Amino acid sequence: MSVDDLGLPVGLHRSGRARYAAAMTLYQAGGLSDAALEVYRICALLDRQDPAALLPDGLIAGAATNAEAAIRALVGAADDYLATLPGPGVAEVRAGLNRWRGGAVTVRSGGIAVLSAHIAAALAALTGTQPALARAIAAALPHLNWITYDGYPVQDIGAAFATGHCYASIIGEDAAIAAQDFDLGLFLIAPHVLYRDHHHAAPELYAPLTGPHGWRFGPDRPLIIKEAHQPVWNAPHRPHLTKVGPVPFLALFGWTRDVGEVAQVLPAQDWAELEALRLG
Repeated sequence: MSVDDLGLPVGLHRSGRARYAAAMTLYQAGGLSDAALEVYRICALLDRQDPAALLPDGLIAGAATNAEAAIRALVGAADDYLATLPGPGVAEVRAGLNRWRGGAVTVRSGGIAVLSAHIAAALAALTGTQPALARAIAAALPHLNWITYDGYPVQDIGAAFATGHCYASIIGEDAAIAAQDFDLGLFLIAPHVLYRDHHHAAPELYAPLTGPHGWRFGPDRPLIIKEAHQPVWNAPHRPHLTKVGPVPFLALFGWTRDVGEVAQVLPAQDWAELEALRLG
């Protein structure tokens, strides 16, 4: 049973049973609490009842009940994971993480529809390769403030991306743990969405936790397919684009300076083709 079935529309025949089976899969992976699983069990015979509406904060509930403990555990798990990655930018992001990680924790919880619809599938994919990190993310989910990036005009970035992504800063200027001119967080994009060509002043590390997804580093250049756990370092103003595959894109990201500078879209001629493209 796929955890994608957690998002089945209410009202479909036997959808309650399918949602409960998917919830059990996520529970066994450590991504769902006992209380949340019980909600799905109760709703198993109620095809017209949406269990997600009955969960705390409208989100999948992680196992941890202490917000500060969950967030600090996620910071530790993120640092442990980043330490395993090769390539440029990793050391810089870890240095910022460890500089600021001891600060006070402020919980600014919040979620949006794209998170509830796709985080379970992303965590299920991550559980197969990094179970400890998946559990830490699941536990911290209800205690992070998930928002969309509003720095792009919708007509430039595209409606699919504008409504099909969200992110949560863990350490940063408006994050669970405060920092200056540094940002570390989680980034989620729905399946098949195109994050159009763009650039920004901030040096940026992506540590993709799911895959494969398509990348390119200049308008109209060909896509490069990268698997999960292949980091991408974008130097200041390096053009980049991401085409999400069939699995939701979930990544750790780190901006090491110039985090207040707004990102800008770079026009390209092939966006319609890439938005219609299906990888895998």
